[in-house]
Order: sequence, then structure tokens, then C-alpha cells
Amino acid sequence: MLYNLLAPLADQHQVFNLFRYLTFRTGGATMTALFIAFVLGPSLIRWLKSRQRGGQPIREDGPESHLLTKKGTPTMGGLLILIGLSVSTLLWANLANPYVWAVLLVTIGFGAIGFGDDWLKLTRRNSKGLPGRLKLVFQIAIGTAATLGIASTVAEPLTFGVAVPFFKDVLIQLSWFFVPFAVFVMVGASNAVNLTDGLDGLAIVPVMIAGGCFALIAYLSGNAVFANYLQIHHVPGAGELAVLCGALVGAGLGFLWFNAPPAMVFMGDTGSLSLGGALGAISVVTKHELVLAIIGGLFVLETVSVIVQVASFKLTGRRVFRMAPLHHHFEKKGWQEPTIVIRFWIIAIVLALIGLATLKLR
Repeated sequence: MLYNLLAPLADQHQVFNLFRYLTFRTGGATMTALFIAFVLGPSLIRWLKSRQRGGQPIREDGPESHLLTKKGTPTMGGLLILIGLSVSTLLWANLANPYVWAVLLVTIGFGAIGFGDDWLKLTRRNSKGLPGRLKLVFQIAIGTAATLGIASTVAEPLTFGVAVPFFKDVLIQLSWFFVPFAVFVMVGASNAVNLTDGLDGLAIVPVMIAGGCFALIAYLSGNAVFANYLQIHHVPGAGELAVLCGALVGAGLGFLWFNAPPAMVFMGDTGSLSLGGALGAISVVTKHELVLAIIGGLFVLETVSVIVQVASFKLTGRRVFRMAPLHHHFEKKGWQEPTIVIRFWIIAIVLALIGLATLKLR
């Protein structure tokens, strides 16, 4: 909004020229989202506690320690992230950019699904919320709408193309199969982050790391000079998503202040589904869907551990891991929660650096 209001005045007042710079607005979005989270955090947590007398329902089949350490902690803290991210993006982004609205649709839409899931868990006082199939239907519907909007904006030959990392000229044309592929990326990323969200601070830091990486990717992809130099596909207008990524990082930092061990609040599905969906949608716009699997490799590992566990048990009756997702396996092995969280953060940083290396190694 500030860009649309103030950038046109730059010719009359030079100070307003700052709003033409993506880097300035990205920094502004980051700090605004952080400020909103700090200001709203305490009152929102008090409100959540007043509405959730018993806190988030804890899985009875989960690690035994959670019944003691996590009991009474309120959930739906993802509202704090959603408010900070949405308000900051609307304030600092170019609202005439269709990519901003497409990603916001996925972010807020998936967040609404997560909110409904969290609300049912609380009102029913058990760890089961919305039926899995119903959540999936809603996610697919929102993802399809966003994908069609993105595809109608991206110019040929990128419209239905999938770029391959490490290869500068490879663009796989999927035709209309691109729509289910893009929806799979958004829904898969959303649920992968959801599976990772099981320990204090475990999910939000890798999400911020991925958000920071995609802020850079969006900026470079949207800049013709840098895109040509790096030999990545130029997507005009994609740079505006750097502002949204900055807001994501700022809101995530603010949430982490309250989610740091021992957590005062959990993000719940409200936060995890929305953040994963946002990363998936941004990767679709910037044509870095496959790079997301590298940068977000930690989320992939967590998801694969669940798939392997379920498949092994159904086929052989035996479990590969002591418990899935993967972080629970290490809890069962006796690792302390801070140890697991910090080591997983390190893995996320390493994978992010590998993902960023694909921008140059071609």
C-alpha cells in the first residue's frame, strides 16, 4: 500500500524514492512484521489461554515426556504469524502485483484450514481435528485457484514449465499437467511443515531459513540483469515476493520469541499449514519448485520418515523408526529436545546453502 501511495510522489519528494526499492521495502516488511508480533504476542497468548483452559490436546501415543512438558500450552499461535505477515505484506508490497495476491490466497486460505482444524481439536478435546480428506480437498481447491492465477500471469515459455536445478537451459514443459504438479508442491510443502512442527522452535526456524532463501531467489528471478548473469529464468514481477518473504521472516522471528523452549504457545496447524503453503506458492512463481525440495530438505526428511514408517508397518508389520516423524525417533532414543532442535536447525542451514548453490552451479 505504501508503494502504491508514495512511490508515485518520488518525483516531487525525493525521500519517497526509497519506496521504489525492493530491498528497502523488504527490510521494512521484516521489521513491521516483527514489531506486530512483539506487540500482539502477549495479549494474543493471554486470549488463547483464556479460550483453551487445558491447552493443546497432546497425542497419547506420542513421547511420554510431552504429557508433562507440553500440557497446558495453548496452540493456534500461528495467528500471530498470519497477522504479522499479512498486515506487513499489505503495507509494504506493490498491491498491483498479482503474484502477491496469489501467494496471500494460499497463505491465508491454508491458515484458515489449519484454524478450523485447531479449533475442532480444542472443542472436542482430542488430537483429531478436521478429517484428513476434507483438509486435502480444501487445500487442493485453494492451490488450484492460485496455480491458475499464477499461470495466467507468467509469460511463455515459463507458463507450464518446470526448471531443473544445475541446468541453465532445461525447462520441462508439462502443459496442463503443470497444474496438479504445482498444487502438489503447495499441498506437499504445507503438510511437510505441519509434520515437522512437533518440538519447541523446531519448525519455525527452518521455515525462516527457507523464507530468507526465497527472498533472495525472488529478488534475483525478478531482476532481468541478475537473472541473465546467473542464467536462471527471469520472471518479471516475481521480485515483489521478496517483500512477502521478508514479512514471513519478521513474523517468524516474533513468533520464535514466544515459541522458544519452553514454549509459551504452539503455532498449531494454523501456522504450519499456512507457512508451508506460502513457501510452495513462492517456489511455483519463481520457477524453483525443485530447489524448494533441497532448501526445505528437512521437511522432506520428516515427511519421508512418516511414509516409510507407515508403509513398512502395513507391509511387514514392523516399524523402521521408534516413532515417526523423525524428531520423535530421536526423542525415543533419549536425545534431549534442545539437542534435536539445534541439530535439525544445522541440517536446515546446510541444505539451504546447497539449495542456494544451485543459483550459480549451472
